[in-house]
Amino acid sequence: MTASIPLLVLCPLQAAYLQQFRDRFDVIVGDNDARRAQAIAEHGPRIRAVLTIGTIGLTATEISALPALELVHTLGVGYELVDVAAAKARGIAVANAAGSNETCVADHAFGLLLAAVRGIVQLDTGVRKGLWRDQLQFYTPTVSGKRIGLLGMGGIGKQIAKRAAGFDMPVGYHSRSRKADLPFEYFDSARALAAWCDCLVVATPGGAETKHLVDAQVLDALGPQGTLVNIARGSVVDTAALAAALREGRIASAGIDVYESEPAPPAELLDLPNVVITPHIAGRSPEAVQASVTLVLGNLDAFFNGRPVLTPV
Repeated sequence: MTASIPLLVLCPLQAAYLQQFRDRFDVIVGDNDARRAQAIAEHGPRIRAVLTIGTIGLTATEISALPALELVHTLGVGYELVDVAAAKARGIAVANAAGSNETCVADHAFGLLLAAVRGIVQLDTGVRKGLWRDQLQFYTPTVSGKRIGLLGMGGIGKQIAKRAAGFDMPVGYHSRSRKADLPFEYFDSARALAAWCDCLVVATPGGAETKHLVDAQVLDALGPQGTLVNIARGSVVDTAALAAALREGRIASAGIDVYESEPAPPAELLDLPNVVITPHIAGRSPEAVQASVTLVLGNLDAFFNGRPVLTPV
């Protein structure tokens, strides 16, 4: 039984999802900075598990204030702001919800790609102003047949590649290593991949290793007909460089679900008509969130009953 095990929840959850954790654990909520600090101060000595997300994380200082902590779990695949080294130095297990929202993120990536390349938001705005196609006077490229470059080839990248096949898009990729089991062309750098493709989709983990991996040089390699899509982490793309490239026509368009200023909107991009922006929601649908919650609950139950978790970090 796990009902008496104290679980600190740091990520905002809708009531129906939070209740599923309350039904099985002694839940302590710290879903904003003030409540987080208060929860750790008041309940730190007895907390045995923490549920967070990659962009909220858990610091080494917080870990040191949780002497009974046994497991840190993220609700999504990312864990970049969890101090994994500090956790593992204490023998604390770390797990994520890898795979639970891959299809939802891949769907959203293609939605952004289609919207950006086809100018769907601009056309919608024009129609709402009473304009017809001849008055709008612009035609946008076909997506089918374009070369798609995947910056990152984990589970989400593979799902995007599956969707690309339906659009007859040749696939290339760059990741930390070549995947011997994949039939796609591998490129040894982000810049080389950008120079080859028409549409560059960022699907790589965040963190220090990938900060500004997509910079002005990569955007210039993508070129004036190119489109950038980012459904990974805002830190991977240099926002100032992206704004300049879009404004100066050095790339054609972009669709981004993540940005460096989160949760504040990316001020440099807001006046640009050739970028589509969504609020870090690619991985959120009722189906995807429930799948993540189910996976986390399964991992928590397994761990506290002496079994290995399915998705360790």
